[in-house]
Amino acid sequence: MPHVVTGRCVDCRYTDCCTVCPVDCFYETAEPAMLVIDPDTCIDCELCVPECPINAIYPETELPEPYKDWTEKNRQLFSAGTCVSEKKDALPSALDLAAIQAKEKAAGFSIDEPSKAG
Repeated sequence: MPHVVTGRCVDCRYTDCCTVCPVDCFYETAEPAMLVIDPDTCIDCELCVPECPINAIYPETELPEPYKDWTEKNRQLFSAGTCVSEKKDALPSALDLAAIQAKEKAAGFSIDEPSKAG
C-alpha cells in the first residue's frame, strides 16, 4: 500500500485530498467517520499528501509508530465505504493540525509530519 490515511482523520474527514486523486482511491467510511485509501487502486502519486490540512496521509514507509496499524485498517475499511472524489464539508468535530498535534503530544507521542506535507 503506497499511502495510508491515519487516525488523524477520524472524526475530521477533510476531503481536500480526494479532489486531486487521479484514480479515485479515497473512500468515505461511517465507522469510523473518516476517509481511507483503497490500497489496490492508489498509484503512489503523492498528490494527496500536501492537500490534507491535518497531515493525516503518509507514505507507508513513513508511518509513525503509533499509526502503523492504519495500513491494515485502510485495507479493511475501504470496501465498506463510498468512493468520494469531490470536496465536502469536514465533519463538525474536525480539529485543525495544531489541535491534533497537541492531542498526540498529550498522549506521549512524538510524531514526524509526512515529508511531502504542505
